[in-house]
Amino acid sequence: MKIFAKRLKERASQLGISNSQAARLCDLDERRYSNYANDQREPDLMTLAKIARVLDTSVDHLLGLTDDKPTDRRSLLIERLTVSATSLPEDQLETVVMQTEALAIPRPKKPGKKSPPISGV
Repeated sequence: MKIFAKRLKERASQLGISNSQAARLCDLDERRYSNYANDQREPDLMTLAKIARVLDTSVDHLLGLTDDKPTDRRSLLIERLTVSATSLPEDQLETVVMQTEALAIPRPKKPGKKSPPISGV
């Protein structure tokens, strides 16, 4: 099942994580996960479903039954943030949420910068 190993590696790469990080996120032994990623073993159905859920993809995609649409950089970054957040303890997750919310607050425009013209006026 070479397609599974290939897609497993691709998905980890898209998320910006190593195979060992993916193994930890999936709560699997690194050696066991490495066997999947190197096409040496195949996971059972429950493990396959868990890997797909943790890596925020579908079982069908991992098995090569469907192709995911290419995603833009922003979508990939959001996916990376989501997957990383799942492994954080609640107190750290709360800190990340507060930091993210603080970054999302609109900032006043810097003096001297012109606002774009409003069309239709």
